[in-house]
Amino acid sequence: MSGVKGAAGKQAVLVLGCPQVPVQTSIALYLAAHLRKKGVVPVIAGNRAARLNAEVSDPDRHYTGETMDLDRFIEDLAADRRKFDYYFIFIHNDAGISYAATVQSITGATVVALIYGEHFEEMADAIEFPCEKIAAKAVHNPMPLKKKIDEVLPWVVSNL
Repeated sequence: MSGVKGAAGKQAVLVLGCPQVPVQTSIALYLAAHLRKKGVVPVIAGNRAARLNAEVSDPDRHYTGETMDLDRFIEDLAADRRKFDYYFIFIHNDAGISYAATVQSITGATVVALIYGEHFEEMADAIEFPCEKIAAKAVHNPMPLKKKIDEVLPWVVSNL
């Protein structure tokens, strides 16, 4: 199933914040689908609204699979009850940056920050911790962020 050596059987968490920016759900489902094609099992962690958007958009769970509460996700990481091979954090505001910094601090793992929205450049510049950044001005049209993901996803899955 996996086209990438070593990716099969790994898990990725996609951390979603408030679904205020319309592209979040479509990009999350797109990323989840592509991770599955590479043999990586995606898990969606988010607040209730973000989880419901993903679940309603993918009722048969072809792409999303497991979903979990964002606070429970952070608690499980902090208590060392759960670990993932990849951490994708969706960022369009300061709260997203805080979650990404928290995940990076707790795990010490490389976080992939997916930065989007009207103020994506300011959000990217505000990140002061080590991470991989995928940034594009994507609010209603997911294509700019999709193109960036397509460029870097093979590298991310093979190198992290």
